[in-house]
Amino acid sequence: MSIPEATDADRAEVERTGDLPDGSAMSAVGRLAATVERLRHEVRAAQAEADGRALIELAKGILVERLGCGPTQAARQLDELAEQANVPRIQLAVEIINQAAHDRLSDVTRTFLAATADPPVPDDTAPAVRLRAAESGALAADDTQAVADSLLQHALTPLGAVAVAIWAAGSDGSLTLAGSAGFAADEAGRWRYVPPGVATVARRALSERTTLWTGSLASTGLPTIGHAEYRDGGRVAVPAGSGGRIHGVLEIAWPSVLERQSPQVVRQVEALAELCSHTLETNAVPHDGHGAPGSADLAELVDLVDGLHDPALVLMPHLDDHGRLADFRIRHVNSRFLDPAGRPRGTVQGALLLEAYPMVAGDSDLFQHIERVYATGEPFRARRMDLTALVDQVPLPAVADINVSRHGRCVLLIWRIEDETARLASLLQHAQRLGRIGGFEENLLTGDITWNSTLFDLYGRSPAGVPVPLEELAAHAHPDDAVTIGRFLRTVLHHRRPATAAFRLQHPDHVTRHIRVVAEPVLDADDRLFVVRGAYQDISAQHWTEVALAVTRDQLAHTEQQAHERNRLTLQLQHAIMPPTQAPLQAPGLEVAVRYRPAETEQLVGGDWYDAVVLPSRLVLLCVGDVAGHGIEAATSMVVLRNALRGLAVTGAGPGQLLTWLNIVAHHLTGGVTATAVCGLYDPRRRTLRWARAGHLAPVLVRGAEAGSLPLLKGMLLGAVPEAKFEEDEVQLAVGDTLLMYTDGLVERRDRSLEESLSQLLSAARTTSSTLDHQLDRLLTYSRSDTDDDTCIVGIQVE
Repeated sequence: MSIPEATDADRAEVERTGDLPDGSAMSAVGRLAATVERLRHEVRAAQAEADGRALIELAKGILVERLGCGPTQAARQLDELAEQANVPRIQLAVEIINQAAHDRLSDVTRTFLAATADPPVPDDTAPAVRLRAAESGALAADDTQAVADSLLQHALTPLGAVAVAIWAAGSDGSLTLAGSAGFAADEAGRWRYVPPGVATVARRALSERTTLWTGSLASTGLPTIGHAEYRDGGRVAVPAGSGGRIHGVLEIAWPSVLERQSPQVVRQVEALAELCSHTLETNAVPHDGHGAPGSADLAELVDLVDGLHDPALVLMPHLDDHGRLADFRIRHVNSRFLDPAGRPRGTVQGALLLEAYPMVAGDSDLFQHIERVYATGEPFRARRMDLTALVDQVPLPAVADINVSRHGRCVLLIWRIEDETARLASLLQHAQRLGRIGGFEENLLTGDITWNSTLFDLYGRSPAGVPVPLEELAAHAHPDDAVTIGRFLRTVLHHRRPATAAFRLQHPDHVTRHIRVVAEPVLDADDRLFVVRGAYQDISAQHWTEVALAVTRDQLAHTEQQAHERNRLTLQLQHAIMPPTQAPLQAPGLEVAVRYRPAETEQLVGGDWYDAVVLPSRLVLLCVGDVAGHGIEAATSMVVLRNALRGLAVTGAGPGQLLTWLNIVAHHLTGGVTATAVCGLYDPRRRTLRWARAGHLAPVLVRGAEAGSLPLLKGMLLGAVPEAKFEEDEVQLAVGDTLLMYTDGLVERRDRSLEESLSQLLSAARTTSSTLDHQLDRLLTYSRSDTDDDTCIVGIQVE
């Protein structure tokens, strides 16, 4: 039973008499519902009156200014104009405000009506009224939460939005949820703080400093508030800022996919973000009431800058006539700063940055980095940045370590100049020390010899000792190197050409070092030899490394020869037992074909094996197996298991018992190897196959155009435990059936699961072939295995 919607007359009658229109008495629940409905109506009316009161008073003020009248006359004039235009007084008030303001909100209200839902809203809630009411609520609100409620109620609900979040940006790059509406309370609690560096929708809009429109939240791949509830809905994130500084982000959620919006709607949303920036700036940034940092804060920053040992500038934003960031004014420079043009510090202080140093907006993009730091609060640091345009008193190239940070509404720029000459000298000293290079200069006319400290250390002498002349070099070298040193001295001193030599230097303590010496003669204006310059380098480590490399090279060649011989023997053993091609097995009523494909890499000789033999009982033994590992150990273990299974099969035992015995062999008699296997006994008279498995893949039965794996029987791999039992099963085959037994090298792939690979094998097996040999060859050819493992296939076709 449904209760019809009450009319206004019904509600009035109920409120007056407490009875229903037909005269019957109202129940207690009905009276309560009527009371709730009346209170809800009163609340809506009170809210509308409160929202409109501020707008009406503002319109009165505009009329007082334009008409030059008093407040009472302005109120009477507003009422008369509204009556003449036949529009509500609040709507006329908003029109007066829009005409007087000519601001961004005035522009977007003209297109707001086209974006709102049908049917049209009543006159007292017209689009212009909604936007101005949202603006009034944002400016009058004492906290950001009230701003979020006002935006959603007045401006965003008509656009189809269901939730809004206002994020405050911290100076450390963090985001704090300053206010939200439309999201669950627990969801807002979870998202009250986003640490620096965490990628969210709002973070991306803040970092890129641009409005981010996404048709579906899921397409961004970014987390954000309400991502579970509105995952498939649209999402918009708008940086909220003014004067070049971003105070936070306005984020709006839609319940469904958001279509591409018109430029007018985009401007409207950006205008709403400007409303949010006012509250964010008022609540987050302390100032002196004029948009500038307090004098106490600026004084503290100046004191900090004056105590630094590096050049630093304190910058303040400079806005143009439209309130946009145009430049930065240099409010203070410390005593470490040197102007490139030689101007006094007092001349630079107070000037605009781009006027004083226009090249900072050039290749280095320093100005863009300063803009970004001021907008987002995220500090900027760079190593070895080109600052030639700013500090060209330093020899080119001028590089520096840069640090840009925001402090309130100030930006602090600090740099540390890198002295290229000192840096190169330091690098040279480090290179000489690390390379153990000692320099010398010997004046042949005066006999003066200059050594650096490294050369004294190479000779094993005290720095207070006397340097050794070149002519006495042979006395400090190994006797066997006398000829080499003599040739070196004749080239330098007699032929006056640069020369180099390697010799063994002997210390007084009988320690021998391997040294390379390089020297060049210096001639005077009369072409006479008067100075020899050069360097000694300790190459002992290099010498012994070369000796060790020679020994290692010989050992490696010997090892490679052994490995090659070992691999050759392994391949011979494997091919002797299981040749890649084998003559077909002659069995009554059965065609058997086998294929074996070794691994492509010869060093990975594996332990795959197969067998197909007619037993004395006329039963046919069919099996495949895979021994764990590679190399000669795996090959020899494979031979042991294969031959053992052949011998055990002569006893007439079933496949389950054969695997039980084979498990004992693997565990006790082969050094503890592990292996997998499938063993089957085919009876040609009954066309039945009894089979069992030990951790191996089940055989595949192909019947007509269908192919499927046999049921997976219980049975663990061979050699894992001392004793194991293996389950048996019997399969009835028919004429034309094909049974495939194979190892995992046929199907295993690195990039997909075993189930997917088996599905591909079954699809390939369903394709009919003219002969069994052709079918096995095709399976090997089109195998998608990529593990480079051995592969065995045994195919059995009933005739």
